Amino acid sequence: MTSLYNDKEAASCKTDLDLRVYTSRLLGQDSSLVLHGGGNTSVKSTETNLFGETEDILYVKGSGWDLTTIEAEGFAPVKMDMLLKMAELKELNDTDMVKYQRVAMTNPSAPNPSVEAILHAIIPFKFVDHTHTDAVVTITNTEGGEDKIKELYGDKVLIIPYIMPGFVLAKLIYDMTRDVDWSKLEGMVLMNHGLFTFNDDAKRSYEKTIELVDKAEKYLVNNGAVLDPMVKPWDDVENNLRHSDDKLRHFDDKLRHFDNIISHSNDKHRHSELDSESSINLLTLAKIRKEVSTLKGHATISILNESNLALYFSKQNIEQIATQGPLTPDHVIRTKRIPAILTDDFKSDLDSYIKDYEKYFQDNKTDETLLNPTPNFAILKNNGTLSFGKNAKEANIIKDINEHTFEAILKAEKLGGYKALSAANIFEVEYWSLEQAKLKKGGSAPEFNGKVALVTGGASGIGLEIAKMLNSRGCAVVVLDVNPKVENIFDKADLLGIRCDLTSSEDIKKAIELTVKNFGGIDIVVSNAGIFTPSENLDILSDENWEKSININLTAHQKLIKYTAPFLKLGIDPAIVMVASKNFPAPGKGAAAYSVAKAGQTQLARIAALELGEFGVRVNTLHPHAVFDTAIWTDEVLANRAKAYNMSVEEYKTNNVLGTEIKSTDVAELVCAMAGSVFAKTTGSQVAIDGGSDRII
Repeated sequence: MTSLYNDKEAASCKTDLDLRVYTSRLLGQDSSLVLHGGGNTSVKSTETNLFGETEDILYVKGSGWDLTTIEAEGFAPVKMDMLLKMAELKELNDTDMVKYQRVAMTNPSAPNPSVEAILHAIIPFKFVDHTHTDAVVTITNTEGGEDKIKELYGDKVLIIPYIMPGFVLAKLIYDMTRDVDWSKLEGMVLMNHGLFTFNDDAKRSYEKTIELVDKAEKYLVNNGAVLDPMVKPWDDVENNLRHSDDKLRHFDDKLRHFDNIISHSNDKHRHSELDSESSINLLTLAKIRKEVSTLKGHATISILNESNLALYFSKQNIEQIATQGPLTPDHVIRTKRIPAILTDDFKSDLDSYIKDYEKYFQDNKTDETLLNPTPNFAILKNNGTLSFGKNAKEANIIKDINEHTFEAILKAEKLGGYKALSAANIFEVEYWSLEQAKLKKGGSAPEFNGKVALVTGGASGIGLEIAKMLNSRGCAVVVLDVNPKVENIFDKADLLGIRCDLTSSEDIKKAIELTVKNFGGIDIVVSNAGIFTPSENLDILSDENWEKSININLTAHQKLIKYTAPFLKLGIDPAIVMVASKNFPAPGKGAAAYSVAKAGQTQLARIAALELGEFGVRVNTLHPHAVFDTAIWTDEVLANRAKAYNMSVEEYKTNNVLGTEIKSTDVAELVCAMAGSVFAKTTGSQVAIDGGSDRII
C-alpha cells in the first residue's frame, strides 16, 4: 500500500480541520481501508466561544458522512472536557452517550458525533485515524488471529480484544491505557473490528495507517494468503506479489500457470473453474427477486454479481466458509449475519433461511423486536451472488461489502481458516439501537422505490424526461435508444443507458438481459420510441417510408411487449405505458405512414391489456400532441410553422382549448401516474395530453 499524501496539496490547507478533511479523503479513496461510511477520523483543536474563552474541541466525523467525500461540515465539534469526563464514568448506556455528546457540541446544526467520539478523545494525539482495513481485519478473523497480530506488529500496537463499539469500548481502552506510554505505540488493533493510528502530525498519522496496512498485506502474501491470479485482475495480484521479493520466487509456478492461461485463454476459460459465465436463467433471477420482494413486503432491487471473484467464491464450500459471519460487525446492518444459499429450489432455500434467522433471533434476543428475516444477499451456488436492496444504492453497497468479504474469507482460509465473531456478538450489533437508527433515517420511500423501468427512445425529448422523472421518484431505469449518445448521458448506478435498435429482436433481448442482471427484473415498460416520416399523400407514399414507420412505430412496440411480457408477469405491480399520438384519434392528410402505425400501436396496447390483465399487468396509452420542447422543434422550425398558421410562436405553442403549452415534463407526469398508484385499477385506457383538441373533443 502506497501513501497518497501530497505535500503541495496539503500546504493549501489553512486550518486543522482543512487538513483533517484532506487526509480523511485520502483514506476514503481506498475501499480496502473504508467502505460506504465506515471508519472515522478526528482532530483536536481550539475554538473561541461566545464569551471570548478558548475551548478544546474534538472535531470528529459525523454520523451519515463518508470519508470519501467528507467536507468540513461533516465533522461534529464536541467539547473535549465533556468527552473526557464521560470516559471516567463507570457506566453509560449508548442512548445517553449519544444524547450527552450532542449536548457537548458547539454547533447544534452539525451531525451527530461518531459513537467512537469518546475513544478519539482519550487518545492523546491531535490526529486520530480509524479504518476497517481489509488486510488487518482478515488476519484478526482467522484461527489464532491475535497471535498472528502479535507476530506481525510486536509491541508497536496495542491489541484490544473484541468488544461492542460505543461507550463500553471507549471505557475498556480508557482503563487499559492509564499506564500505557502512548509515545511507543504506532497504533491499536481492535480485534475483528479495525485499526487506529494517531499522531500530532496529520501526515504521520495517515502514513502510519499506510505503513501498518502495508505490513499486513505483505504478511498475507508471505504466508500464501493470496487469491488465484484468475480470481482478481492481474494488476491486483502483481501488486500483492511485489510486496515481497522472497515470495515472488515461491510464486514461479503460479506465474507460469497464469502465463499458460493467458496464452491458451480461449480453451482454458471455457473449462476453467473460474469461467466468468454463469448458467443462471434470467427468468429465474426475476422469480427470485419477486419472491424476495414478497417476503420483504416491498419492491426490491436485486443485483447479480458475476465477477470472477463472486463466481469463484460461489463454487467453494460455501456452506462452511460463507455462513460464519461478516468481516466486521458493522457490516451486519447492511448484509445481515449470513447469506442465503440458493439452489434450483430457491423457494425452499428462502424458507429455510427465514426459519434459521428466526431461531438466531430467539437464541439471542432479550427484548428486541424481530427485524424482517429475509436475506439481504444470497449466494447462487456455482453461479455468483445476488444483493437485495430497497433501492439500487443499497443493493450496490451490499455488493461492494460482499466483494471485500469474499476476498478476505478466501485469504483467511489460506491463513488457517476464517473465523468470524460469534452469532451473539453479531446479534448485539445488528439489533443495536444506534445502528438501527441509521437505517431508519431518510423519511418515507419515494413512490417507485425498488422498482425497475425500461424506457425506450430516452436519449432526448419526451423519453429523456420520462426516464429522469421515474428515476427521481425512486425507480431504477434502463434507457434504450438507437442513438449511441444514450450510453454516455447518465452517470448514476440506477440510471443506465443502452444503445438498442428496437427493430432488432437480438438487441432487445440483450437489453433485457442487462436490465435483469443489473436490477433483478422489470416492473414498468414505457414504450415511447418513434419517428416522424416525411409528409406524403397516399398516391405518392414511398414503400421505404411506409415500411420504416411501420417497423419503428408499430413492430418495434410489438417486439418490446413480446420480450418483456414474461418478466412483467413476474414484476411488482407491473405496468406498460404506450406513448402514442393524437394522430390516432385525429389523423391528418399526408401522415398515413405515421398515423396508421400509431393506430396499430394503440390497438396493440388494447390487446396487450386484454391478454396481460390476468397476470396483473396494466396497459394504458397516452396521446401527446404539440410537445415543442424536444430536439425536432428548433427555433427555426417553430417560427416557420407559426408563420404558416399566421400566428406568433407563443400563439402556435398554446393553440389548444385550454390555451396552454404542453411540455415534455407534463407528458412524464402522466406516464408516472399511469405507471403508479393513480392508475392502479385502470387498464386499457387512452388519455390525450394536448391541452384539448377540438378535432378530438
